[in-house]
Amino acid sequence: MKKIFFSTALILSGAFITAKAQSTTTSSGISFGIRAGVNLQNINGKNANGDKLENKLLPRFQGGVTADIPLADQFYIQPGILYSGKGAKLLDTDIKTSISYIDVPVTFLFKPMLGTGHMLLGVGPYVGFAIAGKVSDDNGNEEKIKFENEVTQAQYDADLYARRLDAGANLLVGYEMSSKFSIQLNAQLGLAKINPEITGASGDKTASRNTGFGLSLGYRF
Repeated sequence: MKKIFFSTALILSGAFITAKAQSTTTSSGISFGIRAGVNLQNINGKNANGDKLENKLLPRFQGGVTADIPLADQFYIQPGILYSGKGAKLLDTDIKTSISYIDVPVTFLFKPMLGTGHMLLGVGPYVGFAIAGKVSDDNGNEEKIKFENEVTQAQYDADLYARRLDAGANLLVGYEMSSKFSIQLNAQLGLAKINPEITGASGDKTASRNTGFGLSLGYRF
């Protein structure tokens, strides 16, 4: 957790120094921003028998860059490129599943004036691409996750697998101050299964999906 907060503070400090030195708002009204924060992630769904997965929230880091592109008065489209840590902790154990993604959200953003700043209300899809993953415990044991869309039963029994592609929906609510600093609460609902199909496995009901919510700080240049 300390590493997450340290990374957040470091990124935002760099953003503030850069913003003092230059303005990156283009003549077309497009502006760029940076944000970072803490995600509380989970993996929900069912196991091979159809029983509900019993996991706990796992704190992970998220951070990256965004662009606000004007569509109409107070309406924007906000694409982004974010590093997003996801995963879960197995209930009543110290076993953690951690998967790192590069997420590309596209958020439809409504920014009405509220006081001296703007309220932030957004919704939109995201696509994530897994770049690394592991299952570990507090004793230092860990096993890397391999990424395949489909595996044989023998492969599944021998190693840990997940799909590389994730996709779903994002929701956000927040507030941007007149200083251009912002705070936002976001929720993510994974709609794509991240577990691979097992070739020839009849009756397998496994369905694992990423879900989570988080709190982040941002700065718009």
